[in-house]
Amino acid sequence: MTYCVAMRLDAGLLFASDSRTNAGVDHIATFRKMSVFEVPGERLITLLSAGNLATTQSVVSLLRQRLAHPGGTEREHLLNRPSMYDVAELVGRTIKETVARDANAQSLGQGVDFGGNFLVGGQIRGEEPRLFHVYAQGNFIEAGQDTPYFQIGESKYGKPIIDRVVRYQTSLKEAAKCTLISFDSTIRSNLSVGLPIDMLLYRTDSFAKVEPHRIGADDPYFNKLSRGWGDGLRRAFAKLPDEDWFR
Repeated sequence: MTYCVAMRLDAGLLFASDSRTNAGVDHIATFRKMSVFEVPGERLITLLSAGNLATTQSVVSLLRQRLAHPGGTEREHLLNRPSMYDVAELVGRTIKETVARDANAQSLGQGVDFGGNFLVGGQIRGEEPRLFHVYAQGNFIEAGQDTPYFQIGESKYGKPIIDRVVRYQTSLKEAAKCTLISFDSTIRSNLSVGLPIDMLLYRTDSFAKVEPHRIGADDPYFNKLSRGWGDGLRRAFAKLPDEDWFR
């Protein structure tokens, strides 16, 4: 399992993903779940993935392969799609292609979930930043001002925190802080989510080259947030009134 968050805010875009995958308690490994495709000055496209690791890695590999070997001017790839909607549609078709191929090839795969979900966001010059949740079936939905963020993977522990804090007008710094707290809460409650965390922040219309920031177990800011959040919760809990119907 994994945990990924992406936000489409007035100030820009945020992407964050953990890097743990496991096939049982005795087989835990680290894999990057964030993929970045960019042409500085023209477009930024970021993918976060959750689900069957073989499927999600195959999808990203196919997208990169077709980018490296386009096979003619008519071949669709991530860096020649005219809009982020077309990018999301291409990712959806690639997911369907990969799932159909693997499911049909695995005669012993009864009961195996070959699905994978993607968060696909970015900005192409000429349009606003956009963010999509692309499902295993290939269809997708788009984030908006009323719903400015998506989660995939083990989302239930971090969702209440983000719901209380993040709005479309939230700054990128505040959103990043809230996102890391949601990861801290998820990591504490679920062993299938773990450090390091990859985080990318993008300001609207910047089109600058980006570099994801990796947050490990020794990151001083993450550890300070974790301690401060835990201490703050305990202080807030201690100040809450006791019930008056139990004696």
